[in-house]
Amino acid sequence: MLISIVAPCYNEEDVLERFHEEVQRVADDLLPLGHDMEFVYVDDGSRDRTLAVLEHLADRDPRVRYVSFSRNFGKEAALLAGLRHASGDSVVVMDADLQHPPRLIRRMVELREQGHDQVIARRTRTGDRVTRTFTARLYYRLVNRLVDVELVDGVGDFRLLSRRVVDAVLALTEYNRFSKGLFAWVGFPSTTLGYENAVREAGRSSWNLRGLLNYGLDGLLSFNNRPLRAALWLGMGLLLCAGLYTAWIVGAALVHGVQTPGYVTIITAVTALAGVQMVMLGVIGEYTGRIYYEVKQRPHFLVKATNVKRTKDLIP
Repeated sequence: MLISIVAPCYNEEDVLERFHEEVQRVADDLLPLGHDMEFVYVDDGSRDRTLAVLEHLADRDPRVRYVSFSRNFGKEAALLAGLRHASGDSVVVMDADLQHPPRLIRRMVELREQGHDQVIARRTRTGDRVTRTFTARLYYRLVNRLVDVELVDGVGDFRLLSRRVVDAVLALTEYNRFSKGLFAWVGFPSTTLGYENAVREAGRSSWNLRGLLNYGLDGLLSFNNRPLRAALWLGMGLLLCAGLYTAWIVGAALVHGVQTPGYVTIITAVTALAGVQMVMLGVIGEYTGRIYYEVKQRPHFLVKATNVKRTKDLIP
């Protein structure tokens, strides 16, 4: 069985050599068991020497295949490119910074042989800040009440996929991709493999607070239309409140006579309603923006350099 390792890379020159040594060691252990391996690296427009390191690895190891983007298109595009190029019977998706331990690959392969189409690695939050752990758990609890798939805290892109799962994911051609949700949406028999949280070996993470918030918003909006439904219900609720308030004003005028309306009440009502309208416009705008990007049908990525001979496999 051929196993493909798909590893998106962004400014990983300090750790790539070490990562490749680790996965090579795993490949050597699996070879006597009848498993061959290929390594698919996707350079997501790195600004350092990541591409040069990949070219050096490809010269040394014929199993290495790399694709380098013309600019930074994001991790989702890099994952898509890696899956499109992976030719293995099973594909392991993992980060190249060694926060996803390569030693787990052998156990993943064993679980795949037991009939699981997805072997999902779930990390603990040992060592994370208390605020980050609390925020993550709150986010997943909220999202799972809204989205149409189940997203599990601690589960990321690190997983083994069977060929039929990979083909199913590649058949989903949407532009706005949220791979964690797509993997859950396609289904198929799966199992979870726990592992301890690992620290980044070198370099700095490209994720910041803004990026995490946008990623979380993508997860919320990619698999449901409930915010739009909530806007409808909220509008109806506000209309009901306005009707009750009008009835109360009319009743008070009939009993006590016409009085000068209160300034604070008017300002509060106008400000609150304006705020609600802006929020609802923002929700509608998010969905409209996604439709805008979908109908333009632009490619997910553009390739600057690659050692792949069959470039048709990389057409976005």
